[in-house]
Amino acid sequence: MVPFSVLDLAPIAQGTDAGTALRSTLELARHAEKLGFHRFWLAEHHNMPGIASAATAVVIAHVAGGTSKIRVGAGGIMLPNHAPLVIAEQFGTLDALFPGRIDLGLGRAPGTDMRTTRALRRNLAGDVDNFPEDVGELLGYFRPVAPGQAVQAVPGAGADIEVWLLGSSLYGAQLAGMLGLPYAFASHFAPAALMRAIEVYRHHFRPSERLDRPHLMVAANVIAADTDAEARRLLSSLQQMFVSLRTGRPGLLPPPIEGYDARLAPHERAILDEVLSCSFIGAPDTVHAGLQGFLARTGADELIITAQIFDPAARLRSYEIAADVRDRLHHW
Repeated sequence: MVPFSVLDLAPIAQGTDAGTALRSTLELARHAEKLGFHRFWLAEHHNMPGIASAATAVVIAHVAGGTSKIRVGAGGIMLPNHAPLVIAEQFGTLDALFPGRIDLGLGRAPGTDMRTTRALRRNLAGDVDNFPEDVGELLGYFRPVAPGQAVQAVPGAGADIEVWLLGSSLYGAQLAGMLGLPYAFASHFAPAALMRAIEVYRHHFRPSERLDRPHLMVAANVIAADTDAEARRLLSSLQQMFVSLRTGRPGLLPPPIEGYDARLAPHERAILDEVLSCSFIGAPDTVHAGLQGFLARTGADELIITAQIFDPAARLRSYEIAADVRDRLHHW
């Protein structure tokens, strides 16, 4: 059985605000918990008008506090933006509040543009080149305190936190394997290197104190509705968002547009064909066939799905259909 999980960006839809988005995120998490999803992850992005999860640890506390059993975590924290000790304390605090339920996915991208990166870090002395050392330092803070240890994470030392590496390239796959950590690939927006990254991760995997064999999660966009046509219409919000983002005009999540595909310029269609190739859009049978093939092709241990849908009720319905598809796959 392949567990299904949820990746949410707390999308801010046109005509709403961040508070509305965060309340909708909690509603979705409660819905996902009832439907038997395994994890609920939130992602760190900055200077993005349509994403309300920038203060990721705070939003995780909001979601974990409003649910009771689903695992809640970061997919991910962009570690070069932070001192490892700060993240150890944040997630140690989350583990103290919600023991045994907290995940920490780590990425090395800034999650924003370079001007915002400078504003986040004040200087660029800490950068992606230090990522392996930063991961090692952070993992050290989660171990039990050693005699004479000068710097401790309080809370944090001895915390029961699942630590993952995230990536969209071969670098993260290799590092996750060498460190013996579970690995999640961002195929929902950067699918090009997916199959090669899986191969690299499994080839380089070395057992660790955290994991004895490779454990792979893959990500996909799943937008499901009662008909293929309705799902394609809902998809147009995500399509518009990606076109705006890739052309330097990030904004709020827009409402769907009927027949949006027909309006696309060739370069816009090329953008969407690239970023959305791991997307499964349609009625239940369509999504079932697509996910069945995707899981068989990747051999993934887990699947995490995301659905950038303008209407909150349609988003909840999409996850209901995804849960039904999961159950059908498990009985296949």
